[in-house]
Amino acid sequence: MDHAVAIITPAWNAQPTIVTTVQSVLAQTHADWQLWLIADDGVDYEAFLADAGIRDPRIRFSSSGGIGRGASVTRNVALDQISTAYAAILDADDRLKPQKLELAVKGLEDHAIVTTALDVMTDDFAHVRFVGQGADRVLTPGTHKWVSLSMDSMLVWDRRRADARFDPTMSNMTDLEFLAQLYRTAPASLHLGTPLHDYIKRASSMSNGKDVAAGMIASKTEILRRLQTGHYALPAQDVDGLTAFLTISLQAEALYGAALAGKPSLLFEDHLEPMLKQKRPTP
Repeated sequence: MDHAVAIITPAWNAQPTIVTTVQSVLAQTHADWQLWLIADDGVDYEAFLADAGIRDPRIRFSSSGGIGRGASVTRNVALDQISTAYAAILDADDRLKPQKLELAVKGLEDHAIVTTALDVMTDDFAHVRFVGQGADRVLTPGTHKWVSLSMDSMLVWDRRRADARFDPTMSNMTDLEFLAQLYRTAPASLHLGTPLHDYIKRASSMSNGKDVAAGMIASKTEILRRLQTGHYALPAQDVDGLTAFLTISLQAEALYGAALAGKPSLLFEDHLEPMLKQKRPTP
């Protein structure tokens, strides 16, 4: 069976981070991969990596077809070109732990979608917190976010059993919206509770910046509307579970500005988590 994984990495002004990101792919214990590095800034990343001593035939270079078209459009460019059954998302400033692909591919033997816990780090790779750590478990669309409460860029999926495209009309929450699309044909996912994906939380990161609340609220509200109008054709209990999560998350957004003013280092995840605990469903 073909176990090749196409890793999709959009690149926008990624020169400060891309070498480390690519090195984490080269270090994978599962060697059957293609890295699709899609430039959205006109940079010749093949030459840039070559100057850093990185050349590997498994790395494919392409362009979004413009400048600043956005991560969703850029990811879709790759999705329209790849031919592998398996695909994964890796942002140009994140890293994969060495066993990420090996364990995900094993999980894909029985599940169409595999997610993993995250190791949230600063941009100098200092550990901040874990998200979604714990036992491996099968999650439904209605329980996934209660375990992995933020950031869904750790996806690996089987495109033969669940396929989707990113929505470029949404400014935020595009990974969650994409996952909801995948759940249309995959009733559950396998969540690996070992942190296998380094998520770099920058001061300007979407869920931690001071000027992005409006975009987060608009995107969460739109996903909520789509859920409630049957857009994803999910079972009622899954709609209820995701709706409950997003409702609490929107309440947290409304309170986050004041909380951040009182504690400037407060992560949105640390702000949200206590609000979820009392209403968490059993996976």
